[in-house]
Amino acid sequence: MKPPRSERLTLPGPAGSLEALVEIPVSDAAGAMPDGAPAAFGVVCHPHPLYGGTLDNKVVYTLARAFVECGAPAIRFNFRGVGASAGRYDEGRGETEDALAVIAYGRQRWPGAALWLAGFSFGAAVAVRAAQHAPPEKLVTVAPGITRVEMPGVVPPRCPWLLVQGDADEVIEPAAVLEWAERQSVAPGIGPQIRIFPGGGHFFHGRLHELRQTVVRFLTDK
Repeated sequence: MKPPRSERLTLPGPAGSLEALVEIPVSDAAGAMPDGAPAAFGVVCHPHPLYGGTLDNKVVYTLARAFVECGAPAIRFNFRGVGASAGRYDEGRGETEDALAVIAYGRQRWPGAALWLAGFSFGAAVAVRAAQHAPPEKLVTVAPGITRVEMPGVVPPRCPWLLVQGDADEVIEPAAVLEWAERQSVAPGIGPQIRIFPGGGHFFHGRLHELRQTVVRFLTDK
């Protein structure tokens, strides 16, 4: 597979400009529409802004490349107050608005393409919040930071949903994530498909290739 074409962009956001990186597949890929437009585009949300989370995080990079491998352009972006993005940290509320602004850009750029939404840690919790307002066709949450972002009242997404969790996570308590995930399974077909990585830590050291393969399998599963 050829490396994707990259575009560094500044997108309008609710608190000012948002720094973004768009990666676009450069070869014909499965899932592409006959006219060359992508069948889907991806948006990936990064980890906690106050603890070094950026669009360049290696798990975020891995998720974006999984999207690209499946033929979907991927947008990574910095939340408000991170990198060149304007504004300041807003405890997940404003960051959800940032994600929605990026999704709106993707839908304008690729009209008719399905949304694949993903996030890691804090960004995974934000992605679940954003899914309430911009329902994705597929959702990927990796080690969701449900103890770091307010989640009461969030309705479980009704789309296919993958939740990946390491059982040796040193940042987000795995038992808390699994208990929360169980509460999201409110009806048949609603709730996450859970994939546990035995021995996996929060940052998936040494397991990124396995993580990418897991996400690709989920995205390509019909």
